[in-house]
Amino acid sequence: MGQLIININNQINKIVWGYPMIGLMIFTGLFLTLNNRFFQFRYIKLITQETFLKLFSKRERTDNKSISQFQAMSTALAATIGTGNIAGVASAVAIGGPGSIFWMWVSAILGMMTAFSENVLGIYYRIKGGKGEWNGGAMYYLEKCSSNKTFGKMLAVLFSFFCIIASFGMGNMVQINTIASVIKSNFGVSPAILGAVISAIVGIIIIGGINRIGKIAEIFVPFMALFYIAASLLICIINYREIPSCIGKIFTYAFDFKAVMGGISGISLKKAVEMGFKRGVFSNEAGLGSAVSVHASADVKEPVEIGMWGIFEVFVDTIVVCSLTAFVILFTKTNNIPLEGASLVTLAFSNAFGKWAGKILSMAIFLFGFATIIGWSFFGQKAWEYLFGTKSVFLYRVIYVFCVFIGAVAELTLIWSISDTFNALMAIPNLIGVLLLNKKVKIITNNYINRKIKNKNEKPIYSYFE
Repeated sequence: MGQLIININNQINKIVWGYPMIGLMIFTGLFLTLNNRFFQFRYIKLITQETFLKLFSKRERTDNKSISQFQAMSTALAATIGTGNIAGVASAVAIGGPGSIFWMWVSAILGMMTAFSENVLGIYYRIKGGKGEWNGGAMYYLEKCSSNKTFGKMLAVLFSFFCIIASFGMGNMVQINTIASVIKSNFGVSPAILGAVISAIVGIIIIGGINRIGKIAEIFVPFMALFYIAASLLICIINYREIPSCIGKIFTYAFDFKAVMGGISGISLKKAVEMGFKRGVFSNEAGLGSAVSVHASADVKEPVEIGMWGIFEVFVDTIVVCSLTAFVILFTKTNNIPLEGASLVTLAFSNAFGKWAGKILSMAIFLFGFATIIGWSFFGQKAWEYLFGTKSVFLYRVIYVFCVFIGAVAELTLIWSISDTFNALMAIPNLIGVLLLNKKVKIITNNYINRKIKNKNEKPIYSYFE
């Protein structure tokens, strides 16, 4: 029976993570980029000022029921920067070659506007909860995406259902299973003990709600990212003479014009494009709509300000973290060795750090995986709350914590496969809604630019319900 389920799921997975889905995500990102006149390039100075430079300035909170913009960004990054940034990128380079890195960059550049649009809509369509807190997410703007209310509601329900399943699987059990495996092999800690400890910690954090999750994320995520970035940059510095050669390989294999003639080179180019886009989307989650719920809880009025944080997140996740993983593999010349996933990155780190490589990488995987578990707990909770109401949220939290322990000790081949599918299924209703609401995104964005950049006297557009 189990094998039958796997076979059925594999066929579904080929569709939802195949060329139709990749094509839909590329089309959406390209359409939104053109529709907003290359916002991510034209206003790069504004985006930098409103995101990266804001990290170094203090801002007074106006709403104790919400979280800061930085906390929202940290929580979203906690969920998106996961083991896919290590194992997923390694698989892309191993299967698709160096050229896959270029196409990963392209997917990120287009995905920036998808993430931007999701966050703008998330703020615009959010609502106040019974206790004065903000409730938002893709399901709220999906309700409003069509004049046909039944169609919009159907998209919202489908998205919420897929999000809940993905939170238990890809956001939770798959992450802790990967953590347990590497910690056991490098430190000898029993998966059962690790699962029990992590379950307790996760329970304490998520019971505190979004404010506690946000406070943990704003401390944990910068440390996590800097730890891995520092280790990777050190390898790049040691191998600085290889930089021109590696950059050359990336562009050479990305534009292999011999591919037009078919044959082996054609297959290589096809793999480079496929793996680059697939792993790029899988890593930064632009188009899935998953991170909208946490951004909708931010203490902010301007939808475009949160939209720009979406652009920043995709940049950090893919252009920075994923690229560093790829560079480490290329600089250490391990990309031609028949290994994939974390094993390939471990070998690359071993060439640079020797016997300490496994422990360094296992700590990175632990940090990335744990952060993903915390971030996804909120995504799934908001979807659960949308479907079943606020009073049942405690049940979701109990199930989520229980899944952490089960994920640590169980064999998860089936869970990994199914959750990967549901992770992608979230994108279908979400992308439909984002495309249908593209005019609203453009109107809100133009209003912001006219007021903030062009100094025009226009009435601000903050919320659908104002």
